Amino acid sequence: MHKPQDHAYPTHWEADVVLRDGGTARIRPITPDDAERLVSFYEQVSDESKYYRFFAPYPRLSDRDVHRFTHHDYIDRVGLAATVGGEFIATVRYDRINDQGLPAKSPEDDQAEVAFLVQDAHQGRGVASALLEHIAAVARERGIRRFAAEVLPANSKMIKVFTDAGYTHKRTFEDGVVRLEFDLEPTEQSMAVMRGREQRAEARSVQRLLAPGSVAVIGAGRAPGGVGRTALRSLLESGFTGRVHAVNHAFPDDMQRLQPEEVPAVRTLREIPDPVDLAVIAVPADSVPDVVRDCGEHGVQGVLILSSGYAEAGPDGRERQRALLRQARSYGMRLIGPNAFGLINTAPGVRLNASLAPRMPGAGHIGLFTQSGAIGIALLSGLHARGPGDGGIAGISTFVSAGNRADVSGNDLLQYWYDDPDTDVVILYLESIGNPRKFARLARRTAAVKPVVVAKGARHNGTAPPGHAVPTVRVPDSTVAALMRQAGVIRVDTVTELIDAGLLLASQPLPAGPRIAILGNSESLALLAYDACLTEGLRPQSPRVLPSAATPDDFRAALAEALSGDGCDAVVVTAIPWVGEGAAVSPAGSEGAALAAALRTAAEAHPEKPVTVVHLAMDDLAETLAAPAPAPAPAPAQSQPPGPAAPARSEPVRPEGPAPASARSAEPLQPPHPPANRVRPPVPPGPPPTLALRRPDPARDAGAATPPRPRPAPLRIPAYPAAERAVRSLAEAVRYAAWRREAAEPGRVPAYDDIQEAAAGADIERLLDRLTPDAPTGRSVPVPPQDAEALLARYGIHTRPVLPAPDPDTAVRAAARLGYPVALKTTAPHLRHRADLGGVRLDIAGESELRRTYAELTDFLGSPEELRPVVQSMVPRGVDTVIRAAIDPAAGAVLSFGLAGAPSQLLGDIAHRLIPATDREVTEQIRSIRAAPLLFGWRGSQPVDTTALADVLLRVSRLVDDHPEVVGVDLEPVVVAAHGLSVLGATVRLARAPATTDLGPRRLPVY
Repeated sequence: MHKPQDHAYPTHWEADVVLRDGGTARIRPITPDDAERLVSFYEQVSDESKYYRFFAPYPRLSDRDVHRFTHHDYIDRVGLAATVGGEFIATVRYDRINDQGLPAKSPEDDQAEVAFLVQDAHQGRGVASALLEHIAAVARERGIRRFAAEVLPANSKMIKVFTDAGYTHKRTFEDGVVRLEFDLEPTEQSMAVMRGREQRAEARSVQRLLAPGSVAVIGAGRAPGGVGRTALRSLLESGFTGRVHAVNHAFPDDMQRLQPEEVPAVRTLREIPDPVDLAVIAVPADSVPDVVRDCGEHGVQGVLILSSGYAEAGPDGRERQRALLRQARSYGMRLIGPNAFGLINTAPGVRLNASLAPRMPGAGHIGLFTQSGAIGIALLSGLHARGPGDGGIAGISTFVSAGNRADVSGNDLLQYWYDDPDTDVVILYLESIGNPRKFARLARRTAAVKPVVVAKGARHNGTAPPGHAVPTVRVPDSTVAALMRQAGVIRVDTVTELIDAGLLLASQPLPAGPRIAILGNSESLALLAYDACLTEGLRPQSPRVLPSAATPDDFRAALAEALSGDGCDAVVVTAIPWVGEGAAVSPAGSEGAALAAALRTAAEAHPEKPVTVVHLAMDDLAETLAAPAPAPAPAPAQSQPPGPAAPARSEPVRPEGPAPASARSAEPLQPPHPPANRVRPPVPPGPPPTLALRRPDPARDAGAATPPRPRPAPLRIPAYPAAERAVRSLAEAVRYAAWRREAAEPGRVPAYDDIQEAAAGADIERLLDRLTPDAPTGRSVPVPPQDAEALLARYGIHTRPVLPAPDPDTAVRAAARLGYPVALKTTAPHLRHRADLGGVRLDIAGESELRRTYAELTDFLGSPEELRPVVQSMVPRGVDTVIRAAIDPAAGAVLSFGLAGAPSQLLGDIAHRLIPATDREVTEQIRSIRAAPLLFGWRGSQPVDTTALADVLLRVSRLVDDHPEVVGVDLEPVVVAAHGLSVLGATVRLARAPATTDLGPRRLPVY
């Protein structure tokens, strides 16, 4: 029934997945070489599990069984195994059947019977759910549309695996057996379930790294100094609450403890009797594989590799890095690095500093991820300078510097921080994005509940940084920035801006709008702030300038008045050292502390509005504002107003976790609660509080407990030494708050009845087989024009017919077939879409005019062989536009729109949106280009049909989103008339989808 080549081993089905408990497993097809592994696996399965699988006692597999379960054609019979340490922990298989439930004889049969078996020791880890996702994807690839499974009623765990997957299913009971049938077409619910499981599993895997109960530093030298010894000292000086071991094969046999640290010292991990959760590896690269093997055999959960000499060292190092990743994942371990700087967790119950940082940062609520150790040092140092100590404005919750990020990446940290109650603001420094589709999805979801601030390195040189095996960027950096902003990401350019924005977002509520009040005792500084507001698109009020000798009480009164006004959404306070006799401050230059106290007093009365300070030569003001406010003295009883006390102004409140020590302890993750970040305390009537935090998600929030009460936090106000820096950070907060309000109603991706998704998928598969029989994955090829038109028509995008005209007689026949009037156009690459060069002749009314125009065209521009003329019928007059969609490695799937010709090609007036785009986003995209007035009746012209234009944009978005093999669509020109539009030219490019696509079953990337 199938050709011999159909039996080739499908390497693209191999995948590493994160399981429910945070460990990893490898999923791969079963081969004949797995016979012994299968027998060993089956021997470790309990009799009860065997009974559930075969509906009868089945103590051992016969030789015939082993042969059947290890020999597959990878078409009608497929078996997958989940492995850890090279050994099976679970299997799944399907057999194609016909409508009578018998083995299929025809490739048209699209149903299969599926069965699982999970080793008892690994049940409850989510192995079966992961296998179901992958076997379903394999079945769809092989033309199977439905699964059937027969399960004993007592096997409730397996029934739950099927029913909880989110597929449309039917359940029947007959002859003592539950029969489940379900369609394999992904549904909105199945995708939500899969991504919810992915988030919980990946968050748990990061939590295990950040909250270990025990750490072994492998490579800690006997003498002070060196990377290993430095990491050990950092770990001890941080006050780590768990167990610590120093490991070095060069330690003497009689050495029990490493001095002067008094740390237990061993030669190998095997000498440690207790479990080790995290191994910090600081040995030469050549020795790392042996160390990782020891870690895997000892059951270590994760490894942090500080050693260098990998992908940053060249091709040989890159292969060494990939082998290292395969080795670590084969044991179910996550890996940070290699060439990493380390990780930090400031939670009181952990106090982990497994890094080369010289000091433990202060505890706070900023989460940091960097791919560069140098930038990590700069961020930690910059934050320390702005607010040292626990509870200061610049305190962090967790920090990871992943180096070459062979495994753990920024995406993993976004999964963890998404519902981490101790992280209010996420700061990322990225030099490359390995899975841009997934990054955009995770960033958008995280930004809906807490700010995500990103600085992107390696923006302009077109090459990936050393050690980062990812494709290079093809779109301008301004496009990447715009797309990040569409996903809610706050994009900045420098480390300083990362810190500036992070401090304001971590300490202040989001502004309700762009109206800014400015006050201070320096007219010049206030005017600088005013100009900066205008530059950033804010709406500043006229500055209120206080006398140069204004006292702290004057500042307090002015700030209180500004905050109480209805026309103000935020306040910028400018301050210089005041000059005057009899100033009511303490001696010894303590005016900064007095002013800080006054500003705090005024701000506390209006917790719903952000305040930021610009100062010159008042470092004590900045230091006092950055530190936690001192506890207020008890007020006299008679001074208390009746009724409940007004809420103290606080930083964005956070829910308390179920454990008193820290929500980031080593306990299992609790059901996620909506983070309380950015929730404002109750305020008197006035401007409404802004921003719901999270849209309901039944798949994620099912079973969530009642959100815990918020805990108050001390008031801190960010201070900046330059007005431009303060205003830029405030402007980012204003834009982010506006995005949050819009994200509450993001629009929808329309469901079109006339889209033929399955037929388009079949067309794409046939085209790829024909056009790319030997092409590697990822290399794109153009689709022939006729096939491109047919593929677009599957999605309701119809192009005007174009007929070749290699000579005048053929042109006349083509025009007669299409009907006059017609257009005569050249399709040579150097003249395509260049009406200004004479390559397009319009409104040709008859045969004689067509022959004359044909002669003029060829006489002026070249021979027909060079020009490749075509004939096309005329369409109603309108505005020429261009629509494109492409897959870019830095941004993911991108939908682009602009006016054809000079506006887009010369001026770069193009608007971009991430795919899938919603109806609201597409409407905004059309209006966002600078030349948009030409579409809406500029200077008395007739407005064009932008509704039809939005419809085509949405259809192109759906095509690319539904089929990752479509890597390029170009519609040019699209003539938009007063009623309807016409697509006059279209090209499509296809490529075999890489295994790391974000549209398939969850899997860890391989870089």
